[in-house]
Amino acid sequence: MRFAPLAIAVASVTLVSPVLAHADAKPTPASSSASASTSASASTGHAIAAPTMSPPGGRYTKAVSVQLKSERGTVVRYTLDGTTPTNTSPAYTPGKPLRISKDTNLTAAAFDGKNGKSGKNGKTSSPAVSAGYLIKTKEEPVAKLVIMSDVHTGSHATGDARYNAFFNTIGSIFPQPDAILSNGDMINDNGDGHGPDHKAVAEIFEANLARKGMTDTQLLISNGNHDASLAAIRAGYPREWFPDNGGGYYESNVNGVHLFTVNTETYNSDTAQRDWLKKRLTQITANPASINKPILIQGHRPATGSTVMDDQQTSNPLLTQDLAAFPQAVYFSGHSHLNINDERSIAQKDFTAVNDGSMSYVEVDHGYQAITDTGLADRFEATTAQALFVEVYKDRTEIARVNMAADKHDIYQGGEWSANPNPPYSSSGTLSGPTWTLQLKGRTNQEIKKNFRYTATARNTVAPKFTAQQPLTAVRTDAGGTALRIQQAKDDQMVHHYNVDITDKATGKKVLSTKILSEYYFMPRPNTLDVPVAAVTAGGKYTAQVVAVDTYGNASRPASLNFSK
Repeated sequence: MRFAPLAIAVASVTLVSPVLAHADAKPTPASSSASASTSASASTGHAIAAPTMSPPGGRYTKAVSVQLKSERGTVVRYTLDGTTPTNTSPAYTPGKPLRISKDTNLTAAAFDGKNGKSGKNGKTSSPAVSAGYLIKTKEEPVAKLVIMSDVHTGSHATGDARYNAFFNTIGSIFPQPDAILSNGDMINDNGDGHGPDHKAVAEIFEANLARKGMTDTQLLISNGNHDASLAAIRAGYPREWFPDNGGGYYESNVNGVHLFTVNTETYNSDTAQRDWLKKRLTQITANPASINKPILIQGHRPATGSTVMDDQQTSNPLLTQDLAAFPQAVYFSGHSHLNINDERSIAQKDFTAVNDGSMSYVEVDHGYQAITDTGLADRFEATTAQALFVEVYKDRTEIARVNMAADKHDIYQGGEWSANPNPPYSSSGTLSGPTWTLQLKGRTNQEIKKNFRYTATARNTVAPKFTAQQPLTAVRTDAGGTALRIQQAKDDQMVHHYNVDITDKATGKKVLSTKILSEYYFMPRPNTLDVPVAAVTAGGKYTAQVVAVDTYGNASRPASLNFSK
């Protein structure tokens, strides 16, 4: 995949509907917002440290009581919905831990508390820190697997620090995973002789497996389009990591769970590979005891035909055709870098298709803009690294979506590509969406398909809503320009983007018409977005209309604002 960026601001804002707010409101200074903050204390002159959480995020088999601590003279405020805490968020009471009894992202920031008072009027805060808590039962899964893809590294200089942090996150959820699947594009070869880079990646992974005591963990990799050649993969890794018989595909067993690795670079043209996969799937599912058991398959490229993310960047239609007879198949794919926050990253039709996300950077749909340090820009990439944590139980498979790193970071720094920011990450281990649960219910293949829950016909139809009294405000930027501040809308899943239209009232012409990404891929999510409006003139009067849209295209009622320069 190709490489390319992001950034924003935070604050508060006016409810409307189709009604207009603020007759001709003048832009207010951006710094006047209650939720805008810095990390230096006005009362002490020093930077406020982020609060700590105990116990830390991770996987737990019962509810946990989390204590938050911060430095003297500050008040900790927190959120449980993935948003950034403000000085009006709930205040943590020392000595009264927060009880976390379900999967939750906890985010906290320490506010200047004016010598320990409420902190409600404090104008400064620490950076926010987030943690993800997965709350399970004591039931032991049959197998635990970490599924990642698109490592895209090739040296200790670019990989050591990041993968130390990533394996720490893996260990916080699965101290002893049964298997780690790395689903293609371990390195970044573009036909330019980088095959030997596989050896460096092997050394990085081997060191971390040893450091974390994951001595019994299987590591199983697939071939991707940036992995040089099958010979380079075989030369770079231990034989047990890539035990193919010459074609880049093979079968494994993870605690009794069938796992197949396919080579999507050749699948459509490789009759032997196709015959092997169909034969083995037929043999397994012929046993009545296996009809309700998942068969896991990893392959680098997504399969074509109403699969993940509405078929974006898919290939290998013959793989879809071959899997169609097996509703037990759960096909995991990478390649696209498309994020796993999006509910379209899982799809069921004749089998289950799941998007892995990416360990290097994520992509979003094309055709949108993001707010960067230099203004609006066409963007479809961000620096988030993500992976799946899969637990196979006797009667279900649970797939948790986890951020390895989701801190807000511009993918371009000074005009240079910067996709791999180094740790520490304040968002490590946070959840990028609710856990997906797969159940193969039915006595026949057709019954199983009828009971699929992540289908096109079951897609969400709930539209986002603006809940703030004033969702839109005109503000002045630090450079003296004008920006439209959007108080983010709420949705039962997530707001994907905003349709923003700003019209010159005198001429009736649009001075801005665009679609702005909501930055849902960062953790925590910003509460507001400041959309720069460059084409406004002194004395001019304008009307802004904004519609919030979710991942399935469900749209809110419009919020409107009249303002003048």
